[in-house]
This record gives sequence, structure tokens and C-alpha cells, in this order.
Amino acid sequence: MKLGLENIRKLLAALGNPETNYLKVQVAGTNGKGSVCAFLDSICREAGIEVGVFTSPHLISITERVRINGVDIGDEEFASIATLVRETSESLVAKGDLETVPTYFEQVTAIALVGFAEANVKLVILETGLGGRYDATTAANAEIAAITRIDLDHQEYLGETLKEIAGEKAAIIRPGSRVVVCVQSRIAMRVILGRCAEVGVKARLTTEFLGQGFGLPALGLAGNHQTENAQVAILLAYTLGDFFDITDEAVTAGLEKAKHPGRLEYQGRYLFDGAHNIGGAKALREHLEEFVAQPLTVIFGAMKDKEVSEIAEILFPKAANIILTQPDNSRALSAGEIEVAAIGLIDPERCFLTENVSEALSKANEIATDDSIILITGSLYLVGEAKQILKSQI
Repeated sequence: MKLGLENIRKLLAALGNPETNYLKVQVAGTNGKGSVCAFLDSICREAGIEVGVFTSPHLISITERVRINGVDIGDEEFASIATLVRETSESLVAKGDLETVPTYFEQVTAIALVGFAEANVKLVILETGLGGRYDATTAANAEIAAITRIDLDHQEYLGETLKEIAGEKAAIIRPGSRVVVCVQSRIAMRVILGRCAEVGVKARLTTEFLGQGFGLPALGLAGNHQTENAQVAILLAYTLGDFFDITDEAVTAGLEKAKHPGRLEYQGRYLFDGAHNIGGAKALREHLEEFVAQPLTVIFGAMKDKEVSEIAEILFPKAANIILTQPDNSRALSAGEIEVAAIGLIDPERCFLTENVSEALSKANEIATDDSIILITGSLYLVGEAKQILKSQI
């Protein structure tokens, strides 16, 4: 993976810099980015703001990544813009302006930014894909930046230490930008505030906001960890109050109505959660301990770059049965590889290896008792594939 913003910036320039047509909020962090985007999107729509949201990855359809006023972009519109972006990319390479065609994520980011401009939205919320410094969303030059909780993840790209990772994410903070920061470890907070000082901006901290006594309503997203994500969204809404009319009533209604598929999402006896790092696994474990008393059958799959042993140590003790599987993704571990990584954490008599997600779902329904919850976790790719299979069976 070649890291840098040169390609995406040249591509956006060739497309007429669509990102200059609206105000932008960029959200970076290890965990909670998507939830903050979901909360803020819901708040802004309650306030009557025309808003676009770009998130990743998608669960079933790539059009999920580009939402305009709460609705996925249409297939035909996405395809039309994708053709424009691809042809523009190829033209830039042919003319020698680019050495290589922009990456998949760079092109999808460009598709989103063009789509938002064509829809005449007034505000765009951008979820950072990887890190921040060289993420394609950073080329949009967002006027407002938010940093959610930072933890260890994607070390092969972002650095081995919390300090290095925080530095990559804090790089989205630019001179003149407005900044909202979630509660952090001391190491991460020191790096973030250092970046703010470097570029001459002052951060608004949720740790300060918590002392103001704002009572949270019943949140639309499940999990105690959503409290801090909601706090980030509220501070962002207050910051956006300099540009839009956002009432307290809109904030409350937005928090209550927010939805984020695939994250602590219940559908009948199924619980979907895309926890794929240690922080996400801890939040899921906390939810299970507080709210799930039924026997738990876990379907687990993971990508090759994830800390499978640590995640398994957090989640597997809660399971009555464990089904290991492999999503249809070239980066996915096989069930056997997961078993090796989780050696000593699995009782062989209650662990089952399956070759694919469809087989895993069948096995889960075969062995789970009538009162069991079937938890599908470890990867958003697994969650998306499972949801698609179950949808086709209805």
C-alpha cells in the first residue's frame, strides 16, 4: 500500500474539487468513528440539514458507504459517478499526471465527494478509513475534525506504539480547523494536544463537556461505550451551531433515533457486532455481561492483521459454543488458523470449524438451544456476509 495524498488530490482537482461545495466534518480514531458519524448524521437530519455521510466498510452493498439525507446513494447514480472517476483516473495516468491509477478507497472517496456535490448537500461527515495523515478523506480538507478513542490497531501501517498511532490520527487537525476530542489515554491526549498547539488551534474535550451536566437520552445505539461516542457527536453538533441552527431538541431526537447496522444489532435471535480489535471486543464483552443472560453461540471470523488471540481471550469465555469460520475475503484467516491463534482458549468439545459463513450459520442453528443468542462477530466482513445470507433465506 502506497501511503500519500498526491493521487487523491490530483484526482479531486481533475474532477473540479467537489469537496469545496460543502462544509465537512472528518472523524478519525480507532473505535467509535462510525457510531459518531451515525449519531451526528441523525442529529443533523433532525435539524433539517441536508447532509451526506461517507463511511466504510460496507456490510452488503458498496452504496451503503455513501448516504445522502439518510438514504444510500442509488445504484445507477453510483455507477455513473464511478465511471466518471475511473475514466478521469485513467486519463490522468495516460497524460503522465499520475504514475498509477488511484486505489480502490481513493476512488470510492472521490465518488462520494462528487455524489455529495451533485446532491447539493450542505454538510458532509467523513469517516476516516485508515489512520488519518494519509487517508483519502483527509484530502477533502475538513473544516472540523473529531478524534474518537485511540487504541492499538493497524500497527503495520500506523506504527507499533500508541504514540505513533495517535500521531497519525491527529494529523487530520489542520491550521484553522475546529477540533473535538474524545476521552483518551494520557499518551494519546498528549500527542493530540501537541498537534493542536503545533497548528495553533484549541481542542474541545469531552472530558470538559462531561462536567457540564448534560443528561443523555436513551441512545439509539446499544452499549455503554456509546455514551462517549454520543458526547463527541453532541460537541460536534454544538460546534456546527456556528454554521447551522441545531436545537437541543434536534440533538436529543437525533441521539435517540440513530442507527448503525452491524454494531450491537439484534435481529431475532441473532446479535451482530463487528468488533475486530481489542477495544471493540472489550466493549462487546461489557455489553454481553450486562445484558445477555441467555446461552451464547459465537460465530467468529477475523482478518489476518487482527490480534486474534487477545480478542478470543476477551470473548470466548462467554460462549457456550464457538463456531470458527472464514468470510469470503482474501484477507480472512481460515478457521484452522484462528484455532491455532486461540490455542488454549477453546474447549475442543464445544468448538466447531467451518469452511464458510453459510456452513457456520447452519451449524449454529443446529447446536444452539431455543433460548440461545447467536453472536456473529470478529469482522464487519463476516457480519455483512452473514446478514446477506440470512436475508436471502427470509
